[in-house]
Amino acid sequence: MRDTSTAHRPPVVVGVDGSEHGLRALEWALGTAENTGSPLVVAHVRPEELQLGAARIESLGGAPELPDTVLNGVAAGMERRGPRVPVRYESLDGSVTDALAAVARGARLLVTGSRGRGGFASLLLGSTSRTLAASAPCPLVVVPHEARTAAPEGEAGAGRVLMGLHPEESPDEVPAFAFEEAHHRGVPLEAVTAFRLPPPQGALLAAPSPALQVPPPLPLADDAEELVRGAEREQEERLRPFAARWPDVELRPVVVPGDAAGRLVEGSRDAGLLVVGRHHRHRLGSLLVGSVAHAVLHEAHCPVAVVPPAPAG
Repeated sequence: MRDTSTAHRPPVVVGVDGSEHGLRALEWALGTAENTGSPLVVAHVRPEELQLGAARIESLGGAPELPDTVLNGVAAGMERRGPRVPVRYESLDGSVTDALAAVARGARLLVTGSRGRGGFASLLLGSTSRTLAASAPCPLVVVPHEARTAAPEGEAGAGRVLMGLHPEESPDEVPAFAFEEAHHRGVPLEAVTAFRLPPPQGALLAAPSPALQVPPPLPLADDAEELVRGAEREQEERLRPFAARWPDVELRPVVVPGDAAGRLVEGSRDAGLLVVGRHHRHRLGSLLVGSVAHAVLHEAHCPVAVVPPAPAG
């Protein structure tokens, strides 16, 4: 018998479109919903021609009885499988990104495939996932296509949770989400803080004459180890309250000099989930996805969660 309390928890929402990428996202979303005891919402935005046909029929005074064949097919497959959590199906109209963002308000997370039906095979990330990464009202998980998936197969909990953390810039929502996911999956959490080292002592910018040489703009440092120790202290201080809140989660802190995106992409080869933060709003009001999130969305080998900051005010 199903636990009726799951109906009152924030749902996992997944967008499907009949493509293989959408079905991979559905499989991942169902596993996560069952793992966390969350209800599942399966959403399909009807094609534009179907929306126009329904509107035309309605304008002529008829009832637009146009079946959503994609959603009906998904529902039939799910019924045969027998999910362990409540499942609701939503047939939506409007633009894909606006409709999915609307149905995901208040959700635990929104799940999509890396690209949808009709996308170019050469593209690693479709326009829908790219737009939702910058605008979804909840954490967005993008499930990569099969060619890029190297994480262990099976349940959604397979593989550790890998988090990219900037101690000063990452909002609290990022470590909170990562710790909670590791808790539900029963896997370790690896927190990666990467930073660039300043140039070595005595490095000078090239100039036509020695008299015109100037020091580089970055501060000089003779002892890289001291920088690493400082970054380790910052990371430990930032993660301390979250580690106290989830004492059952095995935390593996990593602080290394180098490129953050490159470290995370490489680490994603044997991870179950990679968690990064979304940047705040630009001063002109537009939403931005930071360079690290942009890189891992295109290159990571496991599902990527892009976590937004809490709404301002």
